[in-house]
Amino acid sequence: MRQSVESLGELQRSVMETIWDLDEATVHEVRDRLAKKKPLAYTTILSTMQKLEKAGWLKHRADGRMHVFRATRSREEVGMGAMKRLMSRAFKGDPLLMFQHLLEDEKLTAEDLAEMRAMIDARRKRGRDGK
Repeated sequence: MRQSVESLGELQRSVMETIWDLDEATVHEVRDRLAKKKPLAYTTILSTMQKLEKAGWLKHRADGRMHVFRATRSREEVGMGAMKRLMSRAFKGDPLLMFQHLLEDEKLTAEDLAEMRAMIDARRKRGRDGK
């Protein structure tokens, strides 16, 4: 897959988010989920999913007369790649500089900071245990 998630259009990202949420889905299932926000034609979703498959984001299997689509990479894999590209471009590849900017964000709540501390503590423990 050559495209980055940042290069996907809004509808393509919505389709990918839906498939990641559902693990796998038919065109009807994706359309039904997305139609809660905005009515979309079946053919629009089908075309979008076919383009995503051609670009390597999705693959499908036959289930009777339906195609069931799955992502070729997990949300976490895609997110990690996007984060690494951002860190490289905006923060000279320095994770501490990126973390410093995140910590300075005035929108972080006390709960956010507590959760970040718990993640750091868990990572430290994994490092000591070798896992």
